Amino acid sequence: MHITILYRGPLISCNYGCEYCPFAKRQQTSAELATDKQALERFTDWISRQTQHRFSILITPWGEALIHSWYQKAVAQLTQLPNVDRAAIQTNLSCNLDWVENCNKDKLALWCTFHAEWVGRDRFLSKCLELDRRGVRFSAGVVGFPKFKSEIAALRRELPSRIYLWINAVKKELPQLAAEDRDFFSSIDPLYELNTRHYPSLGRACKAGKSVISVDGSGTMRRCHFIKQSIGNIYDDNWETALCDRPCTNDTCHCHIGYVHLEYLELDKVFGSGILERIPDRDFDRASNLYHSPYTVTIT
Repeated sequence: MHITILYRGPLISCNYGCEYCPFAKRQQTSAELATDKQALERFTDWISRQTQHRFSILITPWGEALIHSWYQKAVAQLTQLPNVDRAAIQTNLSCNLDWVENCNKDKLALWCTFHAEWVGRDRFLSKCLELDRRGVRFSAGVVGFPKFKSEIAALRRELPSRIYLWINAVKKELPQLAAEDRDFFSSIDPLYELNTRHYPSLGRACKAGKSVISVDGSGTMRRCHFIKQSIGNIYDDNWETALCDRPCTNDTCHCHIGYVHLEYLELDKVFGSGILERIPDRDFDRASNLYHSPYTVTIT
């Protein structure tokens, strides 16, 4: 059985201070970081012992993880496991990148976010180009604030065209967003409009809870990050019995790591093997033809 896991441990600290983030410039004690390290090592060891299953894993920390050596080590270890197909992680790309040479790069992927208020574009770009030189698969992206349009446009010009640059819609500001700004974001990211919706999800079929699960540092399983009800614990002997079809209990879903698993959207046809690291599986020049309605995506 193939299982996708979104892992989020106790880490809640970051070296950046973005104004919209509750974990901005937050520090944790040595004891708290040690707890996070132990939880991640336990999770990695558990994955290595589940040889009857195959896994794709996206680490989605509250904060920046790759500035900590244990995350670099864990991602490298996961990519070397024969039962892991993909190990991906979200990052602001502020870390040294030498550690990627310890990875099986065929299985490694990074989801990299540019924070223009905390790092110069040249520095972020240099890290992206280094990843590209090292043969690492990655997407890059930004939060869609109009005040950063010039930086976003420059980043798009300077990145190789084959690198997908996504834009996260700031949904609470969409009603006030000027049409020209919305058009600009769509010109940068042909899939931007996908991220502007709150998709109806109540009672809808979703892979979450069956072949996709969220796991926290204690091993608690949830169907996804956005439904808090526990469905079991991976460290229990019978953990697999919790995996079953579960229609969504939320009215809507609006985050990429959630709605990509709603079955009726068929976004696996858009992202394919890059669904965790947010890399479309199709030619970027054709991507604008993929979005045809507020609720469905089709391939032309």
